[in-house]
Amino acid sequence: MHFYPTERIALFIDGANLYAASKSLSFDIDYKRLLALFRAKGHLVRALYYTALADDQEYSSIRPLIDWLDYNGYTMVTKPTKEFVDAAGRRKIKGNMDIELAVDAMELAEHLDHLVIFSGDGDFRSLVEALQHKGKRVSVISTLSTNPPMVADELRRQADQFIDLTDLQHEIGRDPGDRAHRDNRRRFEPDHDADAFDARELAGTET
Repeated sequence: MHFYPTERIALFIDGANLYAASKSLSFDIDYKRLLALFRAKGHLVRALYYTALADDQEYSSIRPLIDWLDYNGYTMVTKPTKEFVDAAGRRKIKGNMDIELAVDAMELAEHLDHLVIFSGDGDFRSLVEALQHKGKRVSVISTLSTNPPMVADELRRQADQFIDLTDLQHEIGRDPGDRAHRDNRRRFEPDHDADAFDARELAGTET
């Protein structure tokens, strides 16, 4: 993973994509450690986290995580999911954040030297190319270690550097011992705030 210390860096995190990738690799992201890692690589200008929320998720377990990220160095970009029925009559939920991420990346590009996109979605290939035409370096973080790989080949080829999530596990993964300790502690404590507890676990910190 190569970064220049003088670079202005921004992270663009497709929340659903990163969550799916880390779960497929059987580890949890410690968002506090993730932020610290990139702050040490250069001048971190912004860390944006994109996620869609169903209306009935307003007070679900994801809400405390979003609040934690919002108060701890991340810029949250959210929108409500949309429900529709496809041609076969199946109920579908749509919550794609690709447009929001692409627009923000293009708007912020003039203030940045290096953009880091946490997603393997091949639709971002054109975005990466456009940013490179502006003279920006673009890194893509996803994984080839799942079957099938979670990063599109065209996106990986277009990026200035591809970073496999498995190579970052020891730096941004949550210590499995922490979960064991918390699960053990949870057996002896009243479960009065499960959502907040889950959010602290996902963030890799305790309040």
